[in-house]
Amino acid sequence: MISIVGIGNGASAIAEKFVNFPQYNVYVLNDKVEKSSGKKRKLKRFTSPEDYEENIPDLTKYFSKIDNHVQVFVMGSSYSSNYALGILQQISTKNVDVFYIQPDTTLLTGIPRLMERAACGVLQEYARSGLFSSITIISNKNLEEALQRVPIKKFYDHLNSSIASTVHYLNYFLHNEPEIGVIAPPIDHARIRSIAILETQNIEEKWLFELDMPRQLCYYFCINKEKLETDGGLHKKIVDRLKQKPRNAFRNVSYAIYETEHGKDFGFVVAHTNAIQQQNTLDKLDQG
Repeated sequence: MISIVGIGNGASAIAEKFVNFPQYNVYVLNDKVEKSSGKKRKLKRFTSPEDYEENIPDLTKYFSKIDNHVQVFVMGSSYSSNYALGILQQISTKNVDVFYIQPDTTLLTGIPRLMERAACGVLQEYARSGLFSSITIISNKNLEEALQRVPIKKFYDHLNSSIASTVHYLNYFLHNEPEIGVIAPPIDHARIRSIAILETQNIEEKWLFELDMPRQLCYYFCINKEKLETDGGLHKKIVDRLKQKPRNAFRNVSYAIYETEHGKDFGFVVAHTNAIQQQNTLDKLDQG
């Protein structure tokens, strides 16, 4: 089992999508919870980031039965993100993966802008230092572009479902053997990650966050059973395309192919790096 933790209202909305899968225990912490009970914890709301940092709740009892593998979702620019580090420290003995959801930073101003910068930077530093196993950065802006034509009425619900589905598939890959291929284990210090939605026909990536200096690229292909049984040239085609991807002594590529019961093929790419990612858009504006 994997424990899913959502810190704040937006992150909790993502976490609750995992309730549909039996492999997860879902914990949500936010100020919309009416009363703390079970795996739901009400968080206090404050008016300044400093107040959040000074009022980290004691969650010893709340997390007493949490699984050894924990995946924590944090929403950038949310005031509740100021709780994140204090909460993560209380489960630091577990195998913790952080998923940082970045808002469209081009429209952020004032305190939310400063909080987003601080949260993203600090969480990356702590991941690189080994406080938790990894941090995966997902940009809502990039996700919207990758999905295309996301209706306003269900905008965040659509994005949240896509994030949860993607993470679920990555967990599936880690716990199941592929038909062929081997994913290289991540370098110990390359704890900063991003994900791409993979167009399997041309093996083109739609990155949910553009990493600077990726060190490892892991390609996961989900191919329907009929094609796996009948397409004799498929494996060579995939390998030949992957050989064309940029590679060097500091950048390697690995792959694995899985069977899917879905009619349409799909896939994902996970990129790893040890380089702290800067707030590209805002920094460029500042420098201009």
